[in-house]
Amino acid sequence: MIDRAPAAGTIRVDAQDTKTVISLVGEIDAALRDEAGACMGLALVRGVPVVIDSTLATFIDSSGIAFVLQLHLAASEERIPVTLLDPHRVLRDVLEMVGLSGELPAAPVTSV
Repeated sequence: MIDRAPAAGTIRVDAQDTKTVISLVGEIDAALRDEAGACMGLALVRGVPVVIDSTLATFIDSSGIAFVLQLHLAASEERIPVTLLDPHRVLRDVLEMVGLSGELPAAPVTSV
């Protein structure tokens, strides 16, 4: 049997009137896979613009990047705009390393 360590991070959804804010907090990794799927579903079903806020993220691995890109692709298919609020560049730097920094436009800092 494989023991899973408790997640060191979380993904939260804040459904506001004109947008959905998905906040990445702490370490975003494979331990949050189920949470990520549920958050993606909630964001897409609302049909309003999505802001991914990584202000409180301290680490993001390939699973976290995959979540962000899957959300972006699924939202694009539904014509839902997705922007990234990342003042500490935790997520943006990883996207740049893998050549995908242009996929998500920056959100204005006042947008959350």
